[in-house]
Amino acid sequence: MITPDAIERDITLPGAAARHDELWVRDAAGDTPLGRPEVLELLALGEVIARKAVYGRQLAVRSARRAGASWAQIGAALGVSKQAAWEAHGRWIDDQAAQHRRSDYQGLDEQQVAAERKLAGRADE
Repeated sequence: MITPDAIERDITLPGAAARHDELWVRDAAGDTPLGRPEVLELLALGEVIARKAVYGRQLAVRSARRAGASWAQIGAALGVSKQAAWEAHGRWIDDQAAQHRRSDYQGLDEQQVAAERKLAGRADE
């Protein structure tokens, strides 16, 4: 069965985007309808792209904080308020901690979570 979890670890973001685009263009053209496996792959690839984009976004947020950017600056770069940017990053940290608890190797361990929270600081910073 094609699932995002099954393909996520085996494909890069550019690879997923290229394959998604290939299937999407074929589907949109309508010349050769996609079969069920390809449509399901298209859906799974869309989810993989979304996951990888969110992860990359939060890594960029972390890099911005390390470079001394304020939450107001980060929020402006993302097109959201400083509070929304800070809250989204906090949810990402929580998700990474939960992922580590489930798998014991993915996500962030307790020490990494503490370091991420310290780096994130408060929304008014």
